Amino acid sequence: MQFIDLKKQYQVLKEQIDANVMKVIDEGHYIGGEEVKTLSNELATYCGVKHCLTCANGTDALTIALRCLNVGEGDAVFVPTFTFFASAETVALEGATCIFVDVDERTFNLDSKKLEKAIEQVIKEGKLNPKCVVVVDLFGQPADFPAIREVTDKYNLPIIEDGAQGFGGSINGKKACSFGDIATTSFFPAKPLGCYGDGGAIFTDNDEYFALMSSLAVHGKGSYKYDNVRIGYNSRLDTIQAGILLPKLHAFEQYELRDRNVIASKYDELLSKDFVTPFVPQGFESSWAQYTLILDSTEQREQMQAKLKDKGIPTMVYYPIPMHKQSAFKGYDFNLDDLKVAESLCGRVMSIPMHPYLDDQTISIITNALQECK
Repeated sequence: MQFIDLKKQYQVLKEQIDANVMKVIDEGHYIGGEEVKTLSNELATYCGVKHCLTCANGTDALTIALRCLNVGEGDAVFVPTFTFFASAETVALEGATCIFVDVDERTFNLDSKKLEKAIEQVIKEGKLNPKCVVVVDLFGQPADFPAIREVTDKYNLPIIEDGAQGFGGSINGKKACSFGDIATTSFFPAKPLGCYGDGGAIFTDNDEYFALMSSLAVHGKGSYKYDNVRIGYNSRLDTIQAGILLPKLHAFEQYELRDRNVIASKYDELLSKDFVTPFVPQGFESSWAQYTLILDSTEQREQMQAKLKDKGIPTMVYYPIPMHKQSAFKGYDFNLDDLKVAESLCGRVMSIPMHPYLDDQTISIITNALQECK
C-alpha cells in the first residue's frame, strides 16, 4: 500500500505526461519553454492572482519572497512553530530572527491571538524590528487569514503565505496562494500538485514585487540576461517539469481535489467516533495534503504505527519536533510558555494514506486496522 500513490496517478495520466515530455525533448527547449509560460498563466488563473512566477523549488520560493521584502539582520519574522523546517530555515538564512508562534490545536495552523501577543512582546522588548509574518497552510487547509489579516494590518506587517501544502484549499471560494502579499508553493512530488522532481512557484498581485522577484530568480537580471543589476539566484522550473505539471493541474482541477475531499469525508465518517479527526471550519476547504489524526499520547502512536506497519499500512508523523526545539535553533528562549500546543501535537499526530486514487476497499482496510489497533 502506498502512502501517496504517484504510480497510480501516472498510469491515469501517462498518455498526456509522456506526450508532453517527448514534445519538450523533440523541441529542445529545456529551459524557459512555452510550457513554463503556459503553466504560469494557468496557475495564476487557478489561484485568482495577477502574477505567478515558477521557480526551482518551494524553498527558493520562500527565499525569493523574503528577499523581495528586504528581510535581513535585526528583523523579526513570525513563523508557526508547527511546520516543515524550510518555513523557518529560509528566514534564518537571510540573517533575520525567527519568532515562533503557536498553532490552533484543531486546525494545526497559526493562532492569530498568539501571533498578536508575540508581536506585542517583540515591540515591547525593542530589540528587533517586526518585519513580516510567514503564514503556513498546513496539511492542505488555509490558515485563518481573515483573523490573521486583522492582526497584520494593525501592525502594518506583510504576509508571506507558505502554501506548499495548501495549493487547492480555499476560504469561501477564494483559493490558497492568493491570501498573502506574496504566496509560495512547492511542487515536490508528494504535494497536492507535484512534479517528478523539484519545483515551486510564487504568487502576487503586486507588479513591483513580481518584477523584483522575476529578477532575483534569474541571477538578478535587469533588462536582459547579461545585465545583472543585483545579486540573485539560479531558480527556474525546467520545461519538462512544467510539461508534467500541466496535465496534473488539469486533473487536479477536474476531479482530484473533489476526490480528495470525498475520501476525507469517508475517513471522517468511519473514524470520528474513535479518533480526533481533522477539523475544517465552515467556509474552508482543504486540499488534504495530509489526513492527520490526533492520538492520546506518543506511546499510543508508536504502538499503533508498529501494528499498522505489520499490516502493510504506512503512516507518517508530520512533525515530530517543533521548530523552537530543533537543534538548529538551539538556545531559542522567546515566548516558550506560549508554544505548548505545538509541543503536544508533535507527540500525538499521525497521518494516514491520503491521495485521490484511494478506493473504498483500501479505505476500509485502513480504517478497520486503525480501529483494531486503538
